[in-house]
Amino acid sequence: MKSPAARQGTLRELNLGLVLREVLGAAATGTTPPSRADVAAATGLTRATVSALVDRLVAGGLLAELDPVPTQRAGRPAVPLVPAGGTLVAIGAEVNVDYLAVRAVDLAGDVLAERVRHADHRGSDPDVVLRVLGAVADEVLDEARARRAPDDEPPPQPCPPPPRVVGTAVALPGLVGRSTGTLLLAPNLGWREVDVVRVLAESSRTFAEHRPTLANEADLAALAESRVRRPEGLASFVLVSGEVGIGAAIVLDGRVFGGRHGWAGELGHTLVAGSRQLEQVAGQDAMLRAAGLPRDEGVEPLVAALAAGDPAALAAVASAGEALGVALANVLNTVDVPHVVLGGTYARLADHVREPVLAALRAHVLAAPWAEPSVDVARAGSHAAVAGATHAVRDRVVADPTAWLTP
Repeated sequence: MKSPAARQGTLRELNLGLVLREVLGAAATGTTPPSRADVAAATGLTRATVSALVDRLVAGGLLAELDPVPTQRAGRPAVPLVPAGGTLVAIGAEVNVDYLAVRAVDLAGDVLAERVRHADHRGSDPDVVLRVLGAVADEVLDEARARRAPDDEPPPQPCPPPPRVVGTAVALPGLVGRSTGTLLLAPNLGWREVDVVRVLAESSRTFAEHRPTLANEADLAALAESRVRRPEGLASFVLVSGEVGIGAAIVLDGRVFGGRHGWAGELGHTLVAGSRQLEQVAGQDAMLRAAGLPRDEGVEPLVAALAAGDPAALAAVASAGEALGVALANVLNTVDVPHVVLGGTYARLADHVREPVLAALRAHVLAAPWAEPSVDVARAGSHAAVAGATHAVRDRVVADPTAWLTP
């Protein structure tokens, strides 16, 4: 049985994470930085407890205080609280069919460095691609650690130490064995049973020192999307992310639902139009092919053709939208979540995809007359899976703030 002192210590650490989460959440959603009183009101902790915890987080380099602002309440002006910038860094990376991406983000959510390398990875050698990713990650981390104030702003004295790395996470377009560090299957890459963690650790000092966690790219994009949508209270939705492949993720009450093994959401491989997979009729390559456009230039020629009113492009996207809507109707009928968010390529094509998707949902979702389906566009920005990867890493600080307090 734990002693009262041990229980008290555990409670203190939990409250430390609770306070930190409140301030980080405000920063992530762009809301007004909270004061100690605001944090106390939101968490239910006493002001004295919050003040002591905030003092510890500020002294430990996890939070920072802004200049006081006057309030309508009696007493001292409120001191806004924000995450400390440049003290900790999270590395998020992504392997996708037509690009590699790596991003370094600090606790305040500021991007310290980023690289995107475009290439066609269909049928590629995983060792070659992952070694490139490792080299890019090293470049990004070096830049993040070397980052200082702009030339016209002299650095503070003494010069702050480089940020410490919290960890790394990698988004992958397929089935991930999270406990083994293995990519089990990525059909659009042509990869099967690849020991991603081993290859990255052998090819990169960043990943050797900070072994990556692996996750499906759609799940991480959904994590980023859920953080953006938190202020408006949209806690449950289905994100469909179309690139070359089609991935989906289900968010229930603010949490990504991955299923028993984390493999839920492989929407692109569901069967439509007889025995054809959805990607074969509604994926980016399928739309380009139907519109008579080259595959190797990405989605931009299709966007341009739609803007010009090209009949073949309009018909291709409308047909893809209808097929996508039918597949999504099956998901909504199964999980009882009426809201769909279009990400990736579908976000770029939303003006032409949204209506056929919505029409199919209204026609095929049984509960549509009582719970109107809705479709809108993702707000997490470009390379949302990389953003989600950095969120997943930074969540480790909230889970155990004490481990990251500067002595």
